[in-house]
Amino acid sequence: MINSSADTPCCDWDFNLTAVISYSSPSSDAIGVLEFDPTNSLLATGGIARKIRIYTAANLPILKEGCDYCIYTPAKLSSLKWRPSSGSRLLGSGDYDGVVMEYDLERRLPVFERDEHGGRRVWSIDYSAADPALGASTSDDGTMQMWDTRCDAGTSVATVRPDRSAASPVCCVEFDPIGGPTVVLGCADRRIYGYDARRAVEPIFVLEGHEKAVSYARFMDSETIVSSSIDGSLMTWHVEDRQLIRRYRGHVNSRRFVGLSVWRGGGGGLLSCGSENNRVFVYDRRWGDPIWACGFEAAPQQNQGFVSSVCWRQTAGECCTLVAGGSDGVLKVFEGRPRPRG
Repeated sequence: MINSSADTPCCDWDFNLTAVISYSSPSSDAIGVLEFDPTNSLLATGGIARKIRIYTAANLPILKEGCDYCIYTPAKLSSLKWRPSSGSRLLGSGDYDGVVMEYDLERRLPVFERDEHGGRRVWSIDYSAADPALGASTSDDGTMQMWDTRCDAGTSVATVRPDRSAASPVCCVEFDPIGGPTVVLGCADRRIYGYDARRAVEPIFVLEGHEKAVSYARFMDSETIVSSSIDGSLMTWHVEDRQLIRRYRGHVNSRRFVGLSVWRGGGGGLLSCGSENNRVFVYDRRWGDPIWACGFEAAPQQNQGFVSSVCWRQTAGECCTLVAGGSDGVLKVFEGRPRPRG
């Protein structure tokens, strides 16, 4: 393990606020999830308002309020994921009622519905980059369900129960976005589990080090995973040797989901998360302390808001775009530019 306290952060970036998008009913509009589509042309948001809002990414810097259109959902949303290779057409969701749905955005209608989790809240969904019809969802019921959109609802490809002794909730799932066979889970039992999606029977690795529930696990690349926990830390891990690389601290996270996103474009290496002190944080993978943070103003109806979701736009250029959503329903868009060298 690299001792993060000995690292001296060096910020090679300047971040500037480019847009603030708000709505008229912040008390019931907390944003729980943000997702750019595979073409980076659309942004989808979801949360407790029972709406999927769709934005044209190119228009974000000029918006003050409103979106391109809304799709109304039957329950509060905890997760959104665009199906790979569908462009901007197919968007999956997981909700508080334990249901996974997929929407066709051309028709703005649901095209399938699954309920493999017995009505227990779905925390996360994802699709395989190697086989875009293969998806997975995780839930309060202590399982990851893998399913095939070409098969009837109720027919799972595999049921995985990482914590077999206590059936701890499984909080997150992500397939290797590069197309490798690994799928990674974060669990309330404080562990991160990796499985081979081709035969998801026993974990191929288990990572231990967090002190509380793991809320998110993301691939930085095929060899590196970053995880987030309500112990107030992020961690990066080397997959092959199962070793902790670095621990990141600075944000506040003791009981809520506050988002985690990795920027893989333009050389990558940037992490972002929200915080319970109503700020958005950016870390460079090389240093354990944040390189940048920005506060949100709490809405008048709230004593203390929090930043509840973050998402990088996965562009390949030198500049980057980060979108953060708050518990008051406000979206903020930031642009990052590398500082001149020399």
